[in-house]
Amino acid sequence: MEQFALDAVERITTRKPEVYDTIAVDPLTPLLGAEVSGLDLSKELTDEQLDEVKRAFLAHHVLVFRDQTLSGEDHKRLAAHFGELHPVALAADGSDEFILEISATRESRAVAGAGWHADGTADAEPSLGSMLYITRTPEIGSGGDTLFANMHLAYELLSPAMRTFLDGLTAVHDGLLAWQGQTPPPEYVVPRTEHPVVARHPETGRKLLFVNGAYTSHIVQLSRDESRAVLDMLFAHIARVPMLNCRVRWTPNTLVFWDNRCVQHHATWDYYPHSRYGQRVAINGHRPQPGGTVAP
Repeated sequence: MEQFALDAVERITTRKPEVYDTIAVDPLTPLLGAEVSGLDLSKELTDEQLDEVKRAFLAHHVLVFRDQTLSGEDHKRLAAHFGELHPVALAADGSDEFILEISATRESRAVAGAGWHADGTADAEPSLGSMLYITRTPEIGSGGDTLFANMHLAYELLSPAMRTFLDGLTAVHDGLLAWQGQTPPPEYVVPRTEHPVVARHPETGRKLLFVNGAYTSHIVQLSRDESRAVLDMLFAHIARVPMLNCRVRWTPNTLVFWDNRCVQHHATWDYYPHSRYGQRVAINGHRPQPGGTVAP
């Protein structure tokens, strides 16, 4: 590994750890993700508990809560502590407008979330984050893990010259790309938005890489060939550098909360023909702001 990359990892791993009084936080890796215990999410959190969960969220970006028994109202109440709930784009008649069902069965020919992506980045204001609650895992007892990738670290592991080159560029995120050649329903207004290639986290101020294979069409300031070459390099960087990743192995009644502003995820479909079921609630976010040229 290059020295600048080692320096970036060392800066992160040598930061003073957060101290918690009401919860236990066990990191999944030194760089991303943590399991949180000591909470019953079906009950209203105290101010101190909520403050500690929020601090853990900003520190680890992906939080895993196991052995939770939640109603839909519990799920929405918990998410609402972090912001306004994000409505489901194509909610079925009679369904809850804020709860998206995530289901795969023997009849499925595709699953939600396959391939590295952040949710809804073609929107003008992509979501802050998502809470996915899985209640049924594959009958074989394993499979369907979700991989997460740290976009702060993805940016910081690029060479200084590449970081300088990307700062200030913008890219178009096109909602039609996620349909993979299929035609969306006529009532669906396909979003298309220009966002900075390098953004800055609104709460921590840290820079992050803000492009993904599901939605990012092209970099505006480059020719199409140049844009394709740069984006392909960045997508490969995200997918092929294991240090960026953590893996969540689902067990029944597990809730995972991830920061959509600085994390990408990839749902592995390795359990066909078995089934998996869960529900997701997303939280409204804000328009990504350019990272600029100030050092992180």
